[in-house]
Amino acid sequence: MEKENFTKKQTRGRIKDILVFLLLFMACGGSVFAQSTKISGIVVSAGEPLIGASIAEKGTTNGTITDKDGRFELSASPNAALVVSYLGYETTTVHVKGKTYLTIEMTPAMNMLDEFVAIGYGVQQKKLITGATVQVKGDDIAKLNTVNTLGALQSQTPGVNIIKQSGKPGDGFKVTIRGLGTIGTSDPLYIIDGVPNGDISMLSPSDIESVDVLKDAASAAIYGARAANGVILVTTKQGKKGKATIEYDGYIGFQNLAKTATPLNAKQYLEILNEAGYDRQYFADRIPGSILEGVDNGTFTGTNWLKEMTLENAPQMGHAVNVTSGNDISNFSFGFSYTSQEPVIGLENPEVKSLYERYTLRLNSEHHVIRSGDRNILTFGETLTAGHVSSSGLGMGTGNIYWNDVRSALAGNPLLPVYDENGDYHDPLEGLDYQSVNPIAQMDYLRSRVTSKNYSVRGSLYLIFEPIKNLKWRSTFGYAYNGGTSREYTPVYRLNSVNFSDQDKVTQSSWNGLQWSWDNTVSYDFTLNDFHKFNVLVGNSLERWGFGENLAGSNKGSEFDSFEYAYLSNVKTVTSGTTTATGSPWDDGGIVSFFGRVNYDYKGKYMASVTMRADGSSNFARGHRWGYFPSVSAGWNIHEENFFKENVNFMDQLKLRASWGENGNCNIGRLAYLETIAIGNATNAAIYYFGEDKSAYTIGAYADKIANPDLTWETSRQTDIGLDTRFLKGRLGFSFDWYEKLTLGWLVKPQGLGIWGTDAPYINGGDIRNTGVEIALDWTDQVGDFTYSIKGNMSYNHNEVLSIDNGEGFINGTSNILTHNTTYLARAEVGQPVGFFHGYKTNGIFQNQEQIDSYTWTDPETGATKKILPDAKPGDVIFMDLNNNGSIDDGDKTFIGDPHPDVTYGISINLGYKGFDFSLTGYGVAGNQIAKSYRNNTNTTFDNYTTEILGRWHGEGTSNRLPSINGSSINYGYVSDLYIEDGDYFRISNVTLGYDFSRLIKSKFISQLRLYASVQNLFTFTNYSGMDPEVGYGGGDNWTSGIDLGYYPGSRTYMFGVNLKF
Repeated sequence: MEKENFTKKQTRGRIKDILVFLLLFMACGGSVFAQSTKISGIVVSAGEPLIGASIAEKGTTNGTITDKDGRFELSASPNAALVVSYLGYETTTVHVKGKTYLTIEMTPAMNMLDEFVAIGYGVQQKKLITGATVQVKGDDIAKLNTVNTLGALQSQTPGVNIIKQSGKPGDGFKVTIRGLGTIGTSDPLYIIDGVPNGDISMLSPSDIESVDVLKDAASAAIYGARAANGVILVTTKQGKKGKATIEYDGYIGFQNLAKTATPLNAKQYLEILNEAGYDRQYFADRIPGSILEGVDNGTFTGTNWLKEMTLENAPQMGHAVNVTSGNDISNFSFGFSYTSQEPVIGLENPEVKSLYERYTLRLNSEHHVIRSGDRNILTFGETLTAGHVSSSGLGMGTGNIYWNDVRSALAGNPLLPVYDENGDYHDPLEGLDYQSVNPIAQMDYLRSRVTSKNYSVRGSLYLIFEPIKNLKWRSTFGYAYNGGTSREYTPVYRLNSVNFSDQDKVTQSSWNGLQWSWDNTVSYDFTLNDFHKFNVLVGNSLERWGFGENLAGSNKGSEFDSFEYAYLSNVKTVTSGTTTATGSPWDDGGIVSFFGRVNYDYKGKYMASVTMRADGSSNFARGHRWGYFPSVSAGWNIHEENFFKENVNFMDQLKLRASWGENGNCNIGRLAYLETIAIGNATNAAIYYFGEDKSAYTIGAYADKIANPDLTWETSRQTDIGLDTRFLKGRLGFSFDWYEKLTLGWLVKPQGLGIWGTDAPYINGGDIRNTGVEIALDWTDQVGDFTYSIKGNMSYNHNEVLSIDNGEGFINGTSNILTHNTTYLARAEVGQPVGFFHGYKTNGIFQNQEQIDSYTWTDPETGATKKILPDAKPGDVIFMDLNNNGSIDDGDKTFIGDPHPDVTYGISINLGYKGFDFSLTGYGVAGNQIAKSYRNNTNTTFDNYTTEILGRWHGEGTSNRLPSINGSSINYGYVSDLYIEDGDYFRISNVTLGYDFSRLIKSKFISQLRLYASVQNLFTFTNYSGMDPEVGYGGGDNWTSGIDLGYYPGSRTYMFGVNLKF
């Protein structure tokens, strides 16, 4: 009984204690619950919602995660501190401070070393990379809204010089990685989704996941052949596991010339020509009197031909749709895009609308056919990109002095009206110059009625077999088809008495061809003793190209005379000398390759990589077809050392790396090593006499090139030393590279001797050295809701020709570049950079006769003196006698400029605040020169000038730069630094301001609704007097650039766009 009473008392005591505890808990809990409030919001990074981010109330177990749209709801104290975390991002603490809706911006973890970047035939952790590479994310490319992907890379790739070939829609870029190493093809090797020789211009920027540039030999050596100029790996967007996402990006823009040149008006023109000795009466005797009357009374100020060709607010637009989805078995990515752009220079109402259009289609998928646990035993996948480019009415000339409509507009006579009283093109003023033309009529008749269509299909099929963990066999078959058609119509026209056609003309052409590649690799990842990690790769590659043909034909005398019917079937008559038909096969060839690579790292501290590739090319004779290209590289992650961790707390990464390797170049014609035979014709005759009658001859065949069976690979040998660091919890990053790139056995075609009677052979005849440094800096941080990042890069390159084995030690470029009947401008010469400008130095303008008389030379042997320029007169150019022989001759020619910049640099700034985003991107160059010539001064008198001529010499002390109007012919006839200007510039290439309205408009279907406004080519800081300092034209020589003959300038574009994500 006592025990029972004791038990009851004990039980009642426990119940009492429990009740007291519950009352206290409820009282406290009631207080807490009374103060809690419902908080909602969204977690994003760079405008993108983060799915599954963890939100926890600090100091409690209260928490939640974000849904598929990045949104969350949580009950918490109004003064709570929320801890937000997400894999790959910095954990952040947000103080509620009474708010009920929060927008939480997450910053990617600054230790990005665990990211993977593309390397040849695989990927590798960024922290283990020992070569010199640079990666640009697809999002950073797409947001700049460039028509061509290369345009978006200009500010983001140190060591890569990218320059427009022309501002005309559809024209491409020149790309040079770490300086020119050849006067042949210097383009890098493009590999798109593993398929070589890709055309990046056929891709929409919205299709790209990433672009990786392999700059040093160690990175590119795995591609051996054709990697001497660097490698650009393009990875298009792949499928991802998760619910389907749909993205739409669209914009519309309006283009105008950013800068123009101003030709003289009619009154200024007459004043300048009067100074040259052609007074008013001279013109009155040769042109209609109404023109001069209009100039006198102010009703006709003259024709500004460039303004007449300028199209204002030319539209540009783009639309892109991307869909991704996937699960544990399969994933896919689909994309479609449309881009159109009209020109800013052209005809107002052309018969054929001037328009560039591009359609692209992409479909990538991967399927895990056989699985075992987390291992995919058999995987099948494919990549497919297709493109269609149409270019109509864009035949305006952008080339040399004879085929350049901008130049024709600047030089067009301002006294000539565009149209006559009947609305037809006004006849040229042949009384002044029988060769003069109406520039707009010329562009219309000869170049506006043209259209071309290009088709491209590129893709791959691949199998991955993993019989045991980390042992993978991959077989990839790649294919690429390219084809197209073009047609052109030239109506009956009369430009002047010597340039006319009484019959219309139809021209058609087509081309179709394909190439294929087959790569097989076996890779194995394994670890020894827990710390020694190896990745071993061996493989072989087969590649064939040239399975194609060209067809072309032209004829005159159409039955229906318009572009609509401009087909050869519309011309029924076949006439000798008028009807043409040609057909030819593509230059075919192939490469067989074997390669291997071993990557090693010890505890992530010490890394090494060894690569070897052997390539056999059909471009060389037997015995010289195989090239062997080794590389070795090593790295040291000092930050992984204990002594570093214990003593350095402000630096998160410190990596040293070094590499050495060789790459090859076989970019020459398939028959370059052979003596080829040509058939003579009336203009290039091989004359043979048979029998005793020497009055009759037969045109036969002849050897048009000397053979060189010893021709072999051009080799690029490169050494690189680099440093990668990150500071202050990863907010500040810095990288540095020094390199030396030697081109050995330079594939060059020397100048042949006339006595040979045939062309010179290709030889391995020279060496080139490029040395330089590359620096990249970036800072990324977040202060509350404000995020910002600043990135900058700079590259310096010094180029020098070490040897040219042709006897002379130099190779000259094309003649008649700057004006009619002038010598070459570009030269490659030992001791100088490739493609430098070669000509005479000047020392101002002769101001008076006394200065001419005192410009003398004294013979060191006889003591006699003579005038160096005895025929000069005041206002002429003072050419410098550099070889001190008393006359101006070829020995006085020297370096007058280098079109290739010493320094290239870029910068980008990105800001974000509560849904707002702002970005600014720019790039520039320094240390280069431009050769500018807008007028044929040597063979024309009545062409117009730009207003620059108002600064000419016209009396003592008036100018020491430009000669007088009626000076000596050599003033402009000699190639000299009179044509040369500094080409330094910095361009603000893109400024964008946007806002994501999904912050305001809550929808479970829309995760992003961003509207933005953007300006491309906002402003260019430069002292260059031309229209655009970014001049890629090289006068027909692809190893030089910076020649402005009336360069089609870039436009300024105002854009408005939307980004939608579902």
